[in-house]
Amino acid sequence: MPRETGRKVIAQNKRARHDYHVDETFEAGLVLQGTEVKSLREGRASLVDGYASIDNGEAWLLNVHIPEYTQGTWTNHTARRKRKLLLHRKEIDKLAAKTKEGGLTIVPLVLYFKDGRAKIEIGLARGKKDWDKRHALAEQQAKREMARALRHRTR
Repeated sequence: MPRETGRKVIAQNKRARHDYHVDETFEAGLVLQGTEVKSLREGRASLVDGYASIDNGEAWLLNVHIPEYTQGTWTNHTARRKRKLLLHRKEIDKLAAKTKEGGLTIVPLVLYFKDGRAKIEIGLARGKKDWDKRHALAEQQAKREMARALRHRTR
């Protein structure tokens, strides 16, 4: 049987891009249990409340919901357990230094399979103020209206 190739997106955190300015992104591997992988292959996961933290020189993913595998037995995993992130030492040190500065947090952006392995894209992010969010929504709406006007004009 041929190995999987390419990138298959499982879950995206659209709320993160709305609530945060993402300064930098990193790709990390995940340490998962067998039933978690099977549940992800079914395309079931939620990154909405998730975040990452650095504890004792290790990166951890917290509060990400991967539901229990429906055909699992007593070996099933818990849905919101603490999961280890696989990053290079330099990346972990950089993330730890940036988050200690203050005002920055680590949020999960995209969960996907890359060549058959579960990966997560995390972002170093700074929170947006309410007026930033309103400004971004106004810009998106203006772009949509311009595109709509151009489409009607070319007809």
